[in-house]
Amino acid sequence: MATLQSLAFASPVSHCSNQPRFLPGISSGAVHHSARSSFSGQPLRLTISCRAPQRQYFQQSRLTILMIKPSIQFIQGTDEQTVPDVKLTKSRDGTNGMAIFRFDQPSVFDSSSEVGDITGFYMIDEEGVLQSVDVNARFLNGRPAGIEAKYVMRTPRDWDRFMRFMERYANQNGLQFIKS
Repeated sequence: MATLQSLAFASPVSHCSNQPRFLPGISSGAVHHSARSSFSGQPLRLTISCRAPQRQYFQQSRLTILMIKPSIQFIQGTDEQTVPDVKLTKSRDGTNGMAIFRFDQPSVFDSSSEVGDITGFYMIDEEGVLQSVDVNARFLNGRPAGIEAKYVMRTPRDWDRFMRFMERYANQNGLQFIKS
């Protein structure tokens, strides 16, 4: 414990002086400019710097909220530019549901040869990533025409999380909910 407390003396927050340091509850011989580490028995050298005049440093605590633009990806790191048609189903008891995303002429077909293969279906926002591997490509006359991806929600909590993503994604991309 003396080692951890004595490390604070090298901190820029502590005051700087050439006087010996004393910690409450620890005898004055236990902490000097060198101390013994209880972990390996190796000498521990503490340097006390006096570069700045005596003044108190306050570290400001800032709350930073990272706002991530909600996006859909088929290749991690590459946002899909095509806005999908989304169909939602939910069980009568509300415990599970499914979302089916249909993309016509998705941009991933243009960039997949340069960036890589489709690895899954990723819905990304500031809360994290929702993902699925249930992704199917549609072909028309031998050319890729679209992608259908399914995301299954097995609990009410999964449903709520998905709906929060969809609300953000819809606001970002001008989608609206139409109940049928």
